[in-house]
Amino acid sequence: MSGAAPAPPRRADALERAVEQYLAHLRVERGLSVNTLAAYRRDLARYAEHLRAAGRSDPAQVGEEDVSAFVLALRSGQDGRPALTASSAARAVVAVRGWHRFLVLEGATAADPAAAVRPPAAPRRLPKAIGVGEVERLLEAASAGEALTALRDRALLEVLYGTGARISEAVGLDLDDVPAGGADGVGEPAVVRLRGKGGKERVVPLGSYALEALAAYLVRARPALAACAVRPGPAVFLNSRGARLSRQSAWAVLRSAAERAGVGSASAPVSPHTLRHSYATHLLEGGADVRVVQELLGHASVTTTQVYTLVTADTLREVYAAAHPRALA
Repeated sequence: MSGAAPAPPRRADALERAVEQYLAHLRVERGLSVNTLAAYRRDLARYAEHLRAAGRSDPAQVGEEDVSAFVLALRSGQDGRPALTASSAARAVVAVRGWHRFLVLEGATAADPAAAVRPPAAPRRLPKAIGVGEVERLLEAASAGEALTALRDRALLEVLYGTGARISEAVGLDLDDVPAGGADGVGEPAVVRLRGKGGKERVVPLGSYALEALAAYLVRARPALAACAVRPGPAVFLNSRGARLSRQSAWAVLRSAAERAGVGSASAPVSPHTLRHSYATHLLEGGADVRVVQELLGHASVTTTQVYTLVTADTLREVYAAAHPRALA
């Protein structure tokens, strides 16, 4: 008795054929990697299942509401599949948008239902700031020792925290950008000139602690470091060979000081941006207007600066919860 006849191969529907055409395009024309293609295949297979469940069997039947519902399903798991994080869901939406755009360009569909659908936004990460006490420990640790570089390291970190400078702005300082000693003029505060993104310059006040540390370095340490240079240059912060301190070396200075001070951790290390965040947060906590902080940080838009107000609001809530007798039920 012969066995049962094998089942005929399943015929791919219009959705599956369109997905395979797009993946072939990505592989041949775009040269995407095997791993990227596999991710696109998984995302589009889930999308095709979602469309079939909604009664769509052909890409031409898909509307914007179908794409929007898929985005919701990705984040909620309403399609019976695991819910995705915002970043993973965004990747899937990119695949879907690329697929529909490809079908329009190929003439397979007349309209692009995904054109107006945007990937889910990742949750805004609040900048990490450290407390004033931790900043002070960090600065003290930077100046430990008798080496000339200790004066440089303290001045570097004082400038980073005292001005909110980016690491590239701090190591890019030239002698003409900083006060030679004392204030810039009679009764005038000391300032530094920082060159930010896009070459935009801004002038930022320099506090007395940072000014004192910078003056000590410029008078007592920088001349000796500059003497080691083959070609002396205008950089404020120099390495042991007399050349401009690099961003990587400045990072190492901060990392070493943080380790000695016991500030930060493996999961939340202190970075140059930590000092910038702390500068902004401490200003706002001290009563500074957000638009003033925007100018000091060199942000093009105040909306970028307003993320720091979330930090201070969280701090207020924590203090209230801990201190008010009727804060907790």
